[in-house]
Amino acid sequence: MTFVNSVGAAAFAFCLTWMLSGRAAPAALLGLALASGLRALAAWSTSRLAARQALQVKTQLRREAMSVMMGRRRGAATSHGEVTAAVVDEIDAIDGYFSQFRPAALEARLAPVLIAGAMALASPVSAGILLATLVPFAAIMALAGGAAGAEAARQFQALARLSGHFADRVRALPVVLAFQAEARETSRVARAAEEVASRSLAVLQIAFISTAALEFFAALSVALVAVYCGFSLLGLLPFKAPETLNFNRAFFALALAPEFYAPLRRLAGAYHEKQLGEAAAERLRTLLAAPPPSPPAPLKPRAKGPPEVRLRSLSLRFGDLAIGPIDAVAPAGRITAIVGPTGSGKSSVLAAILGLTPLESGSIEVGGLSLADTGGFASLSAWAGQAPAFLPGSLVDNLIAAAPTASREKALAMIEAVGLGSALARRPAGADMLLDERGSGISGGERRRLALARALLKPAHLLLLDEPTADLDPVAEAEIAALIRRAAHGRTVIVATHSEALAAAADTVLRLP
Repeated sequence: MTFVNSVGAAAFAFCLTWMLSGRAAPAALLGLALASGLRALAAWSTSRLAARQALQVKTQLRREAMSVMMGRRRGAATSHGEVTAAVVDEIDAIDGYFSQFRPAALEARLAPVLIAGAMALASPVSAGILLATLVPFAAIMALAGGAAGAEAARQFQALARLSGHFADRVRALPVVLAFQAEARETSRVARAAEEVASRSLAVLQIAFISTAALEFFAALSVALVAVYCGFSLLGLLPFKAPETLNFNRAFFALALAPEFYAPLRRLAGAYHEKQLGEAAAERLRTLLAAPPPSPPAPLKPRAKGPPEVRLRSLSLRFGDLAIGPIDAVAPAGRITAIVGPTGSGKSSVLAAILGLTPLESGSIEVGGLSLADTGGFASLSAWAGQAPAFLPGSLVDNLIAAAPTASREKALAMIEAVGLGSALARRPAGADMLLDERGSGISGGERRRLALARALLKPAHLLLLDEPTADLDPVAEAEIAALIRRAAHGRTVIVATHSEALAAAADTVLRLP
């Protein structure tokens, strides 16, 4: 399309010269119209093809980024807010690189040469003048481009910090309000926003400098061509020219001169998109460097029924906190309680079994299958954590989501079994009450009971429970302990707990220091 556009420009200059010469004006007008249409078609085709390519690249990047994002494990260095900002904002920054800069860069490499070649047919000296002004311009643009690239990278880092901080604080807004930290957090967001603004201004300052350089050399080249052609026609050149110009040749060269720098103008206009795109690509390269989670191998225990869970020299690390090494066995079909003080790593061990926490060393085996070979045992397990998350929808739908084949009657029976029946009977919608992802509308203890009911409803041979009796009174705790005992038939149950009463109901106790 660059060649078509350059041919159209040369044709337009030729027809304009032809018309001004006073010969065949109607044919010249028709030629001008055809040349303009040809250039419009080339521009439209280029923009459509570039937009399609940008869409394909962004779609592929979003798939890869979402795969990495969904496979993030606990203890990752980047926050959820920063990763979300990368998936949304930084992939969008790639759009301008493919839809604007790359077409402009291709045109800027080819079009000036084609235009200079067409001009050389009429005036080789004019073509040489244009090519000579291109050398200092290219040097200035290279220097400005390097500076703009560094500033754009710093701008994206500041934007990522702002986006990540803001998104994380929105997620933790109830905590911020509970501790009356609104003023402090607002001030931190304001400082991050000011940093983004200052970085953006630095990028714009360099963009203005490069644009000024482009306009200067573009105007200088056209002025030099105009002076040369004019003095040549008047015979006032102070040197002997290697060519003799007439009006048609001089006017054709002068009409074509602005087209020499037109692609470079478009490139300068899109150069900011290049810096943004390259800075975004560098950050995305770091994000996508982590291999996406591989599809887990089919989790079929070698023997039917509840699996044995074996920890071999298991060590975990979260910054300065080291857990392990741990050697333990959770017998198949039995209840194993993990007991220890706060921060000893009880929840982390359960997360490691699920494949949510990277291992520092050692291994985990479930039913004879190694965690290193499977990536996790989530499909084999039912899980109830300390901070359960829910799907926006009704309470009973949240239960059935864990066991799609379970009937509504079975879900309601499980609600009664965990002691939620009387609490729901006092609510107008009962089990059909709507929940959001935080479980708003039910108390903390009720959320834990609901998470336990969901885990028990799932037909899994491995049941992992994290503090299932926290926030419960002694009577309710005894009821839940009895329910877990009943649920242990045909399952291997591992419970992380502070409760000595619940630990006493277990068959095996693993105590962490």
